[in-house]
Order: sequence, then C-alpha cells, then structure tokens
Amino acid sequence: MAFPNTDPTQTNSWKKLQEHFNTVKNVQMKTMFAEDPERANKFTIKWDDFYLDFSKNRITEETFKLLLELANDVKLKEAINSQFSGEIINKTEGRAVLHTALRAPKDADFKINGVNVMPEIYAVKEKIESFTTEVVTGSKKGYTGKAFTDVVNIGIGGSDLGPAMVVDTLQYYKNHLNTHFVSNVDGDHVNEVIKKLNPETTLFVIVSKTFTTQETLSNANTLKTWFLNSAPENAIAKHFVAVSTNIENVKTFGIDANNVFPMWDWVGGRFSLWSAVGLTISLAIGYDNFNSLLKGANKMDVHFKNEDLNRNIPVVLALISTWYNNFFGAESEAVIPYSQYLNQFATYLQQAIMESNGKSVDRNGNPVSYQTGAVIWGEPGTNSQHAFFQLIHQGTKLIPADFIGFGKSLHGNQDHQDKLTSNFLAQTEALLNGKTKAEVVAEGTKESVVPFKVFPGNKPTNTLYINKLTPESLGKLIAMYEHKIFVQGVIWNIFSYDQFGVELGKQLASKILQEFDGNDNAKHDASTTNLLQHYKNLRTTK
Repeated sequence: MAFPNTDPTQTNSWKKLQEHFNTVKNVQMKTMFAEDPERANKFTIKWDDFYLDFSKNRITEETFKLLLELANDVKLKEAINSQFSGEIINKTEGRAVLHTALRAPKDADFKINGVNVMPEIYAVKEKIESFTTEVVTGSKKGYTGKAFTDVVNIGIGGSDLGPAMVVDTLQYYKNHLNTHFVSNVDGDHVNEVIKKLNPETTLFVIVSKTFTTQETLSNANTLKTWFLNSAPENAIAKHFVAVSTNIENVKTFGIDANNVFPMWDWVGGRFSLWSAVGLTISLAIGYDNFNSLLKGANKMDVHFKNEDLNRNIPVVLALISTWYNNFFGAESEAVIPYSQYLNQFATYLQQAIMESNGKSVDRNGNPVSYQTGAVIWGEPGTNSQHAFFQLIHQGTKLIPADFIGFGKSLHGNQDHQDKLTSNFLAQTEALLNGKTKAEVVAEGTKESVVPFKVFPGNKPTNTLYINKLTPESLGKLIAMYEHKIFVQGVIWNIFSYDQFGVELGKQLASKILQEFDGNDNAKHDASTTNLLQHYKNLRTTK
C-alpha cells in the first residue's frame, strides 16, 4: 500500500471547514451548552481508565463532522495501517516507523522487509530484564565488590528527555537506586552530577545510536576520565554500558560487548524510550513497572489502530488541535497536568511534537501554504495558575489547553487531592464562562476597576481524567500524544519522523569550534564575527 499524500487545503472538507469557520468563529461555547443539554455527553469519550471531555471547545456537531471528513479525505485510516504494517513511511531517511512494535505482545507480527522483528525485540527485553534484576538485587557489583547505588544516564534529545521524564514522573514507584541524567554539553551540568557520585558504586549508561553525538561523547569521556582517577582501566567494563548500534566505537571506548544493548533504525530517537533507550527507566523503577509502561502504551496502540475515528482519542485530539491551528490561527498549545509528578511532561512533549511536525515542506518537497506544528508549553497546576494563567484568561492570544488530572492521590492525602481537583475543575469552567461586566458590577466592584475584572471566557480546553498515575496509565498517556503527532503529520502532509532542522546548527558549531584554536579561515556574518572575537577575548582573560 502507498502512504497517503494529500494536500489538505485541496480537499472538499478543508474548503467546507473554512466556510463553516466563518459562521461559527464568534460563537460562545456557553451558548452552545445552554442550547444543548446533551453537549457534554456527546463530546466525551470513556475508554479504559481514561475520561476525555472535549465539550469545552469551540466546535459544533457540524464542526466535528467536517473534521472527521477531513480525516477521511487525507486517508487517515490507510495511513494508520501503513505505519503498523511496517511500510517505509519515513521516506526521507528510508525507514519504517515501528516504535509501536516495541510494546506489542510477544506473539504480535510486525514485519520489516518481510521479517518479523518481534523475536529480536523480545531478546533485547529479556536482556534488559536480566541486567535490571542483577543491578537492583545487588548481584552485579562494581570493581571493588560493592553493589551499585547510582545510575547515570548519558544522552541527549530522545536519549534523555523520554527516560528522564518517565523516571521523574514515576518516582513514587522508584527503588533504592539514585538516577541522574547528564545531557547538556555545558560542563557545569556534568560536574554538578559528579559531586553526587561515588565511583565505586556508580553505573553509567551511555545512550547514543551512532556513538558519535558530540554532547553525549563529551560527557561520557568526562565521566570516564573522572572514573579512571580512582579506578583501573579494566573497571570500565563493569561500570559502563551502552545503548547503541555502533559496536566498534563502543568497544573502542572500553565497554564490554556483553554490555551493549542494541537499537534499530526503525525507531526514531524521540519515540525510543520503549526500547533499550529506556534501560535507565527499568533500572529506576524495576523491570515489571517498565513492562507495565509498555503494556499501557500497547493498549493505546490497539485503541488507536482499531477504534472508529469519532471515538478515537488521539484522532479527536489531533483534529481539534488542527481546527485551532489552521482555522483560528492559534500558534501555541498549553499542556497543564494537575500532578507535580508530571512536571517534565510538557518539556518532553516539546521535543516530541515540535521536532516531529515543525516542518515547512510537504511530502512532495514543496513549501506548504498552511501552518504546521504548534508551540507546546506548560507547567503543572496549581503552580501554573500563579504564573501564566493570567495570559490565558485575560490576554489577547487564543491558547487551547489540555488539562490532565488524576482521580487518586498516590500518597492518599485526600484533603490535598480535593483542593487540587477543585482547582482542576474550576479553571476549565472559568475559561469557558469567563465573567461578564454585569457580574463584576453585581459584586460591588468600584466602577473604575470594573473593566479590569471582566473575563471574556470562551477559552477552549480538553479535560483528560485518568483514574490514577501508574506506569500503565503513563504509557497510555505518552502513546496518546505520539499518535496525535502522527495524525497531524498525515493531515498536514509532512514527514513527522525526520529532523533535519537540528543539523545545520550542529554543522556550524563544529566549524566554529575549530576556530577557537586558531583556524580563522571561515567566513561569518558581521554579528557572528564580533561575537566570536568577544568570546575569544573572554577565553584568554584570566
């Protein structure tokens, strides 16, 4: 089958949506609620332990019908089948996109070039399980015979953000091992981590597909040098493991071949936490919890692949997001989890979403004539209420927001959970209804202050309620956003799984780095030349 290739703006549904937008763009959501007592029920999806209410959006039943027509016009169902069948949908890099296979059951059948990849996936999973068990139980020891107490994950991008987010989110389920993440090439980062480590009891996990990434190797070599200040060379084999495809470079570094966990080119970096890239996750929360994370993601995969589009959570979220992005002209989306555990979630989604769909060329290689991608940002509630909510409530920008909440507190403090949930529910209601001038006056507000206390309302939100934060529910949540990314990439007719946009700056950085040691042959713009000279002066100043 051929992966669909459709300019969305040339579809009948897009044209109908544009006409429809002109008739509904100023409609008030609270009016729609008043006119239809069943609105909340019509725009709610209950699935497993997820409860998605998308009724607080500036959509009518006609809007929803036209958005579903758009999904059909761009052949979304065919695109979903293409991905799950192992078709080369990442065509610019000649790769399949099969991170869904990483969390599939053992008897699943995911083929690439006619070969089922499940046996090799499960061979790696068994290696992860065995290694995790040995480290966690203390049977695998460091060079002085002491059990490991600390794990340092060395990677960047998808080799850092995913594992770091999951470990932080699931800290309630963590075992005794202390985990640290080193990513930035800023030497202050790695040196601050070093201050917390004992070389005798620290395990280092280097995550780099090519084992050539500048930031990762710089940090790995700095940690290796620090380690060898007190340990013999042959101790590297006991303390360093790698997740990579470049076996030769790994061996040259000094890592035992038995301590290499393989990766595959059909897994993109930002979708790789489900693979051996998630080794640090397994070490931090135990293999059983890591496996539960994968099982949760697989449940969402099955839902996404098989559910009708109108009841399909990732599809619905993607269509609503497209409605705001391409018709209302909204440039950003906020993700606001009402759980402090998810404080890194928006940061993780920034890479997942913006690196995937931040494209300006369609699948034919032509410039697009419409907006793609969205700026993603957010912070946990209730902290965010005391920060950027002012702008969402009373600012001039339209900012659709996803509110994510949990029914149960992990530590069981009901008083805190009730207060948290009251804020969670109140904010979306306030964004919906706002506050009129008459309401402000009725409160006895001084006349000169009245305009400043009026809230326009009509601010769109999705509310996702999840029973409890568990490894499995987190797996479903992450996979939900992964599939939303895919759907929007299909609608916008772009390639979501390459990231050439990150390469140009890296190439120029390599050239500039050489100039610090006297190679002044490169030509730069006047601004960069001045800044480069200023840094050279600072570099030589004591």
